[in-house]
Amino acid sequence: MKKIKGGVTAAKGFKAASAQAGIKYKNRSDMALVVSDVPAVSAGTFTTNVVKAAPVRWDMKLIKENETVQAIVLNSGIANACTGKLGDENNEKMAELIADATKLSKSSILTASTGVIGKQLVMDAVARGAVQLAKNLSESLEAGTMAAKAIMTTDTFDKECAVEVDIDGVNVTIGGMCKGSGMIHPNMATMLGVVTTDAKIAKKALQKAVSDAVKVTFNMISVDRDTSTNDSLIAMANGLAENTEILEDSTAYTVFYDALLMVLRTLSKMMAADGEGATKLFECTIVGANDKAQAEVLAKSVITSSLVKTAVFGNDANWGRILCAMGYAGEVFDPEQVDLYITGKEEFSFYETDSEVILKDCLKLVEDGMATDYSEEEATKILSLKKVTAIADLKMGTASATAWGCDLTYDYVKINADYRS
Repeated sequence: MKKIKGGVTAAKGFKAASAQAGIKYKNRSDMALVVSDVPAVSAGTFTTNVVKAAPVRWDMKLIKENETVQAIVLNSGIANACTGKLGDENNEKMAELIADATKLSKSSILTASTGVIGKQLVMDAVARGAVQLAKNLSESLEAGTMAAKAIMTTDTFDKECAVEVDIDGVNVTIGGMCKGSGMIHPNMATMLGVVTTDAKIAKKALQKAVSDAVKVTFNMISVDRDTSTNDSLIAMANGLAENTEILEDSTAYTVFYDALLMVLRTLSKMMAADGEGATKLFECTIVGANDKAQAEVLAKSVITSSLVKTAVFGNDANWGRILCAMGYAGEVFDPEQVDLYITGKEEFSFYETDSEVILKDCLKLVEDGMATDYSEEEATKILSLKKVTAIADLKMGTASATAWGCDLTYDYVKINADYRS
């Protein structure tokens, strides 16, 4: 398995396009389209928010009822959420406009929207965008990048990733793009994400792979503890790699899943690092837990704590806040046997002996629930880096989990105080 350049157009048989429709923004792309040359098996995960946007309801229905789809159209600027019957009609019209422009069937076109809640889509602008999108469709890697840029709202950079992997002697590619910077606390996926692959895979197997991979990637990130009304991750597999069909509980499925996991983990970390106003990626790894569920709850409690996030922003090794966040997470552990470390290394390693967890390139702040004689200067230096990781060893078992977030800055408030304007 290896990472390669590109995103949604990296796999065989996928084209993408962007357009300046003028839905909300001026002089920038705000619509994107991803199309498979042939019908593609589809899967998706969606927001658990009771308030679901029109495109979410549309996609959930199409993916459930249809074996395949062929395209997804996305817009930024207006979320088309809390827009009533007219919102549903406008969403369907957006799919219809793309169908007319691309000569595809309306029922094969998924939709996604992101932006301000409560505003109706500007359909004249969507119509202009549909024509541009069909005209601009290209299989180039640049077209995929431009599509990733078009779905940005408060994001500061586009987010895409692709990998190649050998499955039973056949080269298979998985590519993806996502957007998300604020209102990020998914219980399913990201705000908007699209994954494409030329793998031939059964629909049930694709859905399982997506659902399982999301649990340990996008579901383990948080920026502000707000779950969006529009969260959608769509996967399309067109089979053009011509591998033997991948089924559940097979060696090929495991290889495919690991490659998908790499793509989604990379995109997840990009989102967490690009949180609104953020200056650094903040990661928490729990080791020595009784089971994975316990580790996940504790890791996510740490990265969502406002007090921990502000301490990270201030480069302050206020480790008590980390233990406090673990303590109110609802999981039972002995605080007097916890060890706590921080590191600024992009990659760090740990391994377990019969009696302890050994970590390399890490500064130990706490041993058995008490402060060590660590250097505040060294701690501040680590916390000043672009990526900061906290590692807590519970010394209870062998399970571990990682969650990703970011620091909480003055700019987060500034961005969200006048978002609608």
